[in-house]
Amino acid sequence: MISPPYDDMPIAYARAQRGRPHHIARLLYAHDVPAAAGQLDRWLNRGVLRRDPRPALYVYQQRLGHRLLQRGLIGELLLSDESAGAVLPHEDVQPHVVGQRAAHMAGLRAQLEPLLLSYHSSDDAATRLAEEITSRRPTASARLGAITHTLWSCTDPAEQSVLTAGLAGCQALIADGHHRHASCLRLGQERGGSSTWDRTLALLVDSAATPLQLTAIHRVIPGLEPDKAAAAAADVARVRPLTSGWRLPDPDELVVTGNGRAWSISAPDPQALAEALAARPHEWHQLPAAIADHLLLARAWSVPDLPGAVRHVHDADQATAAVAPPGGGTALLLPAVTEDTVRRLAAKGVLLPRKSTSFGPKPAAGLAMRVLASR
Repeated sequence: MISPPYDDMPIAYARAQRGRPHHIARLLYAHDVPAAAGQLDRWLNRGVLRRDPRPALYVYQQRLGHRLLQRGLIGELLLSDESAGAVLPHEDVQPHVVGQRAAHMAGLRAQLEPLLLSYHSSDDAATRLAEEITSRRPTASARLGAITHTLWSCTDPAEQSVLTAGLAGCQALIADGHHRHASCLRLGQERGGSSTWDRTLALLVDSAATPLQLTAIHRVIPGLEPDKAAAAAADVARVRPLTSGWRLPDPDELVVTGNGRAWSISAPDPQALAEALAARPHEWHQLPAAIADHLLLARAWSVPDLPGAVRHVHDADQATAAVAPPGGGTALLLPAVTEDTVRRLAAKGVLLPRKSTSFGPKPAAGLAMRVLASR
């Protein structure tokens, strides 16, 4: 069975799903990778998973009722030196996470979920063909929550050429999957440019046809009292109470909330910001995540960069609900940046702070996988 993406599955839910005999969580969250690799082989041998007999591209879409959320193309993406400039990362990665993901992929000899890439195309022929393909009988369809995920296989070389013609010369932005992308690059380098890891599974979504949604990732600090957070923030920025309660921040502000109270934080002190972001790119001075993590969390609030000190929450309602009771901590709400801003900085080689953006909807894990030759 399919599941939400690796990073979006709550730990308790993942543990529960691992108990199901054919759930992809048994592979995604495997502690014993050799055992999981054996499980994957057995699923293939028993027909639980089906390997496509011919090379294929896949039209993939997600719908919420009758509303189309996303339509894109799944295939293998070449990661050679010549194509490096065609894929733009926009967030930094953590080396230890890259190592963990690389070991997991190498042990399984499989990629269980595609990267999510956004690109701009003016190729109407590819859009029309993808629309026509979705009128055919699907290869696979599954429902995850309220969203229906559907996959169509395209094995006709002529149709594949039409679908991919608009990709020539495009720069694709990594919307989700930076650590998996870096893991494939590491595996290719460690294995001397091995053809096994010179490519990766990817979902490419044309922003001109079905643009991705871009939202902020909020911070929840369990050990910080909101009144003290607001008072300390006043040393490095302008702070004013929000008498009507919390709201989503405007583009030029952050919002702090907890225990039924809320404050707006804006206009960071230039000198304090410069000191907090010393040796960081100048462009970071305008980024909400940089101000949140380096000026407020690290400088004003002295929150350590340790596991559990800060929780990253994608939904503002969930973040504020977590800190509503007395002693629940503080939520720091961030505004979303625009995709144009992300793409402009990525093209200049400026990586955003970690946990700056959340693109979606993300593809489900387990509907389309890249499984390499048997061990």
